[in-house]
Amino acid sequence: MPDLISIFKKIFSLKDLRNKLLFSLALILIFRILAHIPIPSVDTAGLSSYFQNNQILGLLDLFSGGSVSRFSIAMLGVGPYITSSIIMQLLQVSIPALEELSKEGEYGKQKINQYTRYLSMPLSIIESYGLIKVLQSQDVLGQIATNEMILIIVIATAGTTFLMWLGELISENGIGNGVSILISVGIIAGIPSQVASTAQILEGQYLLAAEMILAAIAMVAFIVYINEAERRVKISYARRIRAGRTIGTIDSYLPIRTNTAGVIPIIFATSFLVFPGILAQFLQTSSIESLRSFANTLNMLISNEYIYGIVFFILVFAFTFFYTSIIFQPNQMAENLQKQGGFIPGIRPGNQTAMYLSGIIYKITFLGALFLAIIAVFPFVLQNITGIRTLAIGGTGILIIVSVTLDFVRQIKAQLAMRSYDDAYGYNQL
Repeated sequence: MPDLISIFKKIFSLKDLRNKLLFSLALILIFRILAHIPIPSVDTAGLSSYFQNNQILGLLDLFSGGSVSRFSIAMLGVGPYITSSIIMQLLQVSIPALEELSKEGEYGKQKINQYTRYLSMPLSIIESYGLIKVLQSQDVLGQIATNEMILIIVIATAGTTFLMWLGELISENGIGNGVSILISVGIIAGIPSQVASTAQILEGQYLLAAEMILAAIAMVAFIVYINEAERRVKISYARRIRAGRTIGTIDSYLPIRTNTAGVIPIIFATSFLVFPGILAQFLQTSSIESLRSFANTLNMLISNEYIYGIVFFILVFAFTFFYTSIIFQPNQMAENLQKQGGFIPGIRPGNQTAMYLSGIIYKITFLGALFLAIIAVFPFVLQNITGIRTLAIGGTGILIIVSVTLDFVRQIKAQLAMRSYDDAYGYNQL
């Protein structure tokens, strides 16, 4: 605790670092204000209770910090931008031109980010229109005139675009990854109401309350441990070559994280499960009997928690391997090592190095996939054991919060270390 207090004192004693932190907090405050401003022409009276009783839409509401159930200006959050980012990452693998662009350093990165922003706008239009139609099909929203529908879609799209801008401002002029911080703040905003509802149910059940608290602490510790775990592969670089012989080497290591894919596989799996649920709710009002029957069957399967949990577990496990294979390419890494004069001791450069790295990443990814799958279904297990349904945040939300917090702390420490280095060598006096 004294170290933590001294770190905070040092942060606020440094003007530029203090300004970065306050700038980030100011933009987060703007985001939360937008989340409480409702879109005009919409009656939000019955929305909140409907979202609380709907597992699929409740998940969307959780990640938006309650913006969807309030039908606020920021009701879509940064969801369309995240979806756009995932699509662009997949397209970089399948489209050679984008793959080449991604290798062009900072210029290529900026162009891909620009394409990602452009793609998020039509996705915002589609998502807002689809959400309105689903709510209308469930009689949660009444009839909306065409001009009002256009107004709602324009406001929702503008809200998402504005949040993207806020996230980029935090990343450039504040501390941390702006979009990730906005997502985690949205999740954190829903925790107090969930804790209050759970506390009312657990009133007088002190043993069960203690067990749930211990389970939550154990899950956070498990997430931190696995999220920070990595396999270090020793890499040696040749110093010089004399008479065809390498004399002396510089040893380094290649870190391979256990959870290389992050939370992306869970987001993929959630999207796959949310879409059939929304489709089923939409088709239940169809005039065609076969479509209504299909929708009822699909809705029944999704509503079964055991089937939902098993499918969710399998999807998260499979998507972890899929996404890791996209972002971690052993052949390219082996080629880069060979170009830089690096090698793994005891392993020949080229194909053998690629095969060696593939074997390591396969074993590590298996553990990472199992970890993510367990985290994803842990809330279902806990809810079935305790019978309490009010804590909807789940392992995914906690994983995002913990990951963002760890990244934030790392950036703070890096900023402090850099300034300590500057002070030690007198660079701040130049």
